[in-house]
Parts: sequence; structure tokens; C-alpha cells
Amino acid sequence: MTDLPPLPEGAAEFVREAIEEEHSYLSWLGTEVGDVERGRIELSVPFDEKLTNPSSGGSTIHGGVAATLVDTAGGLALRLAAEDPLATGVATVTLNVNYLRRATGDLHTTADVVRAGSTVGVSQVEVTSTVPADADEVDWGGEPGEEQLVATGQPAYRLFR
Repeated sequence: MTDLPPLPEGAAEFVREAIEEEHSYLSWLGTEVGDVERGRIELSVPFDEKLTNPSSGGSTIHGGVAATLVDTAGGLALRLAAEDPLATGVATVTLNVNYLRRATGDLHTTADVVRAGSTVGVSQVEVTSTVPADADEVDWGGEPGEEQLVATGQPAYRLFR
């Protein structure tokens, strides 16, 4: 997406405020906006026991939180790729999430635009979490404290320009 002009002034701050302060559900999750650029965004949700599966003893974040991040980040990445991100809307057409392992720490999400057509766009999204202290290296493939991929998604959206 390097052939697009820089984001309009204030666009990144607009996204940050809309997600972190104005969106009731996303702000309740504690969603934080990281890097914002054309066709790419980073979001995170800090670990909170209120977001865990009760059957996991409060140690595993519910998969719906990762799915929310995949959907939100994928749509925002497409909006940020548009000529006028603040005047562009998206509606989810399909949401595919692949869960790779349980999430036991903060969730970090990166979304990149795969293609933004005239009416439909597709994003690629990755969600990572911290390897827990008691992790089995066979299941996690990393050392405790490292970030590991816990979910991926490739959502598609109807674009409204």
C-alpha cells in the first residue's frame, strides 16, 4: 500500500480515540491502539480475568476476544487503506478465525490489507499472546514470556466509499 498518500492529519488520533474511548465494547475490553498507518494497524487487549473462560480456572482468554480483534483490526486496516479513511465504511462479509493455541496473556494483533477492491476488501490478521510460565514447549514451541501466534484470520468486508 505504498502508492497511497500519507494518512490525513488527525486520522490516527481519530481511530485511537474512537476505539479506546468511544466504542463501548472495545473500550470495555481494554483495547489499545498501537501503530496506525496506511493499510495496517496494531491493536492489543491486556489480560484481564473478566475475559477468561471460567472452565480454564481464569487462565485462558475466551476465543471471542481474539475473534473481535481479528474483525476489528481487519476492517480498520481496510479503512486506513482508503483514499479518505474517515469517510469510508466497512461491513464484515466473512470472518474466518483459526485458533492455534490458547491465549494466556495480553493479546497483540496486527492487520494488513491483502486487497482492497472497489466493493470488497480482504485483510490478513495475526494475534499473538505471551507463552505462560508453566507452558509445555511441545505445545507452545517457545520459552515462557515469548510472544507466540495464537490465532490468525482472513476476514472480508464490503467497502463503502
